[in-house]
Amino acid sequence: MLKFFAALLLVCSGWVQAQDALQTDLPLSYLAEVNTQARDKPLVIFMHGYGSNEQDLFGIKNALPGDYNYLSVRAPVQLRPGAYQWFTQKPNTAQYDGVTIDLKRSGELLSRFIKAAAEKYHTQSSQVFLVGFSQGAIMSYEVALRHPESVGGIAALSGRLLPVLRSELKASPTLAGLNVFIAHGTADARLPFSGAKDARTFIETLGITPEFHSYSGVGHTISEAEIDDLDAWLKKVAG
Repeated sequence: MLKFFAALLLVCSGWVQAQDALQTDLPLSYLAEVNTQARDKPLVIFMHGYGSNEQDLFGIKNALPGDYNYLSVRAPVQLRPGAYQWFTQKPNTAQYDGVTIDLKRSGELLSRFIKAAAEKYHTQSSQVFLVGFSQGAIMSYEVALRHPESVGGIAALSGRLLPVLRSELKASPTLAGLNVFIAHGTADARLPFSGAKDARTFIETLGITPEFHSYSGVGHTISEAEIDDLDAWLKKVAG
């Protein structure tokens, strides 16, 4: 009976529990757990890695602030049923890199999605936070560093900054106000830890002081300690 009344309260207050209900009304498909009646709640947007989908990171929300709104977006390029990517990897490259036209197309779609989501869920751009893993982390850099006015901050988990983006960025007052969280395992064999260190060094030249976390012995995955650090960062920057 108590569970029934708790569920009824969630419905009446506008909460939508939609872990299994794919939403298609915005430029990219997504999952949502939001309070549809609330305004100016922090909006966290998860972006999965290569070969995964919108379900992959959505469970992390359960360890993050309970009164935020959460979306998890599906990358636009299908590899096979249930598996998607943001961009194609360049062939014959020593380090993980992306085909520029793919990055541009996905970046434009993601930018449109962020704007539309902020409008739909009544959120100021300064209260929108991107949380990306691997390719999703790369896309968080791609969108936020090109359009820092569109978000309040990004969390790049096990990602890297691609050369084409580096070559086109310059320091600016708008960039300096961007909140950046970088987290990476030191034993990552897919996207080496050195990429996180390089990203921090370059971002600092743009006037940004990122919050940087390394996790000893952790591979290409997200650790419990990393989620705890992400939770603390979101509370700090969205406060």
